[in-house]
Amino acid sequence: MNIVKKVGEHNIIGNSQGICDVFDIVEKAAASDSTVMIFGESGTGKELIARALHQNSKRGNKPFIAVNCGAIPHELLESELFGYEKGAFTGASNTRVGRLELANEGTVFLDEIGDMPAALQVKLLRVLAEQEIDRLGGTKPIKINIRFITATHRNLEDAIKDGKFREDLYYRLNIIPIAIPPLRDRKSDIPLLVQHFLKKCNESQGNEPKVISDETIQILAKYSWPGNIRELGNFIERMVVLSVGANITPRDLPEKVLGEVPRENLPTVKKNEFGLSPAEMLQNGLKQSFFIGLPEGGINLKNAVEEFERGLITEALEKTNWVKNKAAGLLELNRTTLVEKIKKMDLKR
Repeated sequence: MNIVKKVGEHNIIGNSQGICDVFDIVEKAAASDSTVMIFGESGTGKELIARALHQNSKRGNKPFIAVNCGAIPHELLESELFGYEKGAFTGASNTRVGRLELANEGTVFLDEIGDMPAALQVKLLRVLAEQEIDRLGGTKPIKINIRFITATHRNLEDAIKDGKFREDLYYRLNIIPIAIPPLRDRKSDIPLLVQHFLKKCNESQGNEPKVISDETIQILAKYSWPGNIRELGNFIERMVVLSVGANITPRDLPEKVLGEVPRENLPTVKKNEFGLSPAEMLQNGLKQSFFIGLPEGGINLKNAVEEFERGLITEALEKTNWVKNKAAGLLELNRTTLVEKIKKMDLKR
């Protein structure tokens, strides 16, 4: 049975054992105020899990503030987190409330916590212990009540050994660990995710909906997806925009995906001497100017033209999942003309 967890405006999709284990921990941990550390490669959906924890907690109607510690320059991160008083430094013309203070009574999500500079780790440790912050240039501490969720793609235990991350902070933050498996370890979820992203892209594009063949999905499920779910989502959007016809087939896939699939398992497509298939020639406006080299012994022009026409019609039909109206549109033919040619050539699906 497909498992789809609704989290605010987002879906967490999957039925693999790895993601089901994550669901179980989220359901149990959401009810507490314990700090959570989410481990996972880039693109696995760490922020989505953090939002699930927040929205299913008693703080769900309070602020959720996300801070990417790796995206903000180190010299600015402290003022972003703690805020500052007017006149605290040159250019501080007004008092500014920091992200931690904005998250009061809610949840703060510190993404890429492993990139936080050492000096700031000490200050964060004090916040966790005292539940209060000091604005830069401030004279008195400000009490706060927030839940901390952090995430990292790094091995923090190695960072501790290298002196780059504080051991005491690590144990403060890592009370409840959640490890999100990479997409290559949850391949059974890929078909579900492909259909989810395809539906989402079809709705946002507003054009004629596209479908993806089962064979194509099987190939996608075998790919390792080093960029994980983020890469898969971006990939499906690219295919929806760039693929020819309404049906996304293996021939629409790039080499990096097909490179992991034996070539003999793919449908064969005849190409000309320029390396173009009939559909590619059609896409590039080469139908009228198609040229093949003339062999020394000559060529049967009628047979060559018929073979080219047969290949072009066949691929147009395959591209559109044999929907004749769509195939006729690709070929700039009337539907009745196409149907007559299919009958004459005895083309069958």
